[in-house]
Amino acid sequence: MKRIFPFITAVAFAAPAAASATSEPSSSQVEHVSALACNAFALSPEVRKRHFEEVGPALLKLKKSVRELPDGYELELPADNKTYQLLTEWAFQERLCCPFFDITLRFDRENGPLWLRLTGRPGTKEFIKEEFGNVTAK
Repeated sequence: MKRIFPFITAVAFAAPAAASATSEPSSSQVEHVSALACNAFALSPEVRKRHFEEVGPALLKLKKSVRELPDGYELELPADNKTYQLLTEWAFQERLCCPFFDITLRFDRENGPLWLRLTGRPGTKEFIKEEFGNVTAK
């Protein structure tokens, strides 16, 4: 095991460098860009129902404030265990149906609030306004 680890590490560092040295991009270098649209069918019927009818609305009821960002929004939520569990469940599922979102969860220091940041490439902020109008209301 001690001998194989350095080999695997060397391959892990050398392979990307060798691939980037070629003049044509490989299929792994071509970035996939998803549509700015929600694909609710990326979730199973049971998960979809819970995500859109239970978890999402429950989180919106817990929202304390909203910060507008240049490329999205940040929502302040209570920093308790139940909210965090709901939020992580929502975020994991949301990244499947809306893969264009950058989703960040952050706890502020000194027992500060929990923040959900939704951002992304150009057009994401407008998508959030259109699809989640009640999210942006303060």
